[in-house]
Amino acid sequence: MDSNPTATAAIEITGLHLTLNSDAGPVRVLRGIELHIRHGETIGVVGPSGSGKTSLLMVLAGLENATSGTVTIAGQTLGGLDEDALARFRRDHVGIVFQGFHLVPTMTALENAALPLEFAGRGDALEVAGEQLALVGLADRLSHYPGQLSGGEQQRVALARAFTAEPDILLADEPTGSLDQGTGEVVMEALFTLQARLGTTLVLVTHAPELANRCQRIVHLADGQVAVDELTG
Repeated sequence: MDSNPTATAAIEITGLHLTLNSDAGPVRVLRGIELHIRHGETIGVVGPSGSGKTSLLMVLAGLENATSGTVTIAGQTLGGLDEDALARFRRDHVGIVFQGFHLVPTMTALENAALPLEFAGRGDALEVAGEQLALVGLADRLSHYPGQLSGGEQQRVALARAFTAEPDILLADEPTGSLDQGTGEVVMEALFTLQARLGTTLVLVTHAPELANRCQRIVHLADGQVAVDELTG
């Protein structure tokens, strides 16, 4: 692992704690996470259910506020930002892909993929979205609605949407979790192809060892802490 603190960091996490309230009382979900992730690096995050993988991604996306500690992404420290500032941060720097596709059912594949650029006021939103969809093999599905697409096709639309604005960081939470093995492999090929093309920093949460091993590093979480941080290969 390259842990040189002077290296240019895409993501810098220091002393990250997250405590959430539950019916049984406070639950310490993240317990002092420390991570330094370089620009363009690919990180696989693995661990048992309840180890804090998804919660870590939610904090990195600015969708969950850390209880304590510091998270700096693309030079922006997230702590203290209000909801509007966090929304702008996500728009400008972060792409997110979930296990569920989260496509708008009344919009075509092209319109769904164009959404981030539409929100940013880009006049070329549809043109760029079409190019991204072609890169994931969906050039012939631009006018199809989500209900007319297979699960793998819908996830590739979600990937194209996540990459349209060329984000600094891509956060992927079990992107193949709801797909069969063959379809999942097609989706992951598309993901790593787009990542390599743009040099995007990738943080990938997965239960699948073969997917984690495609990343440059694997971070093992256990009980809300980094148990192992290792290079692959």
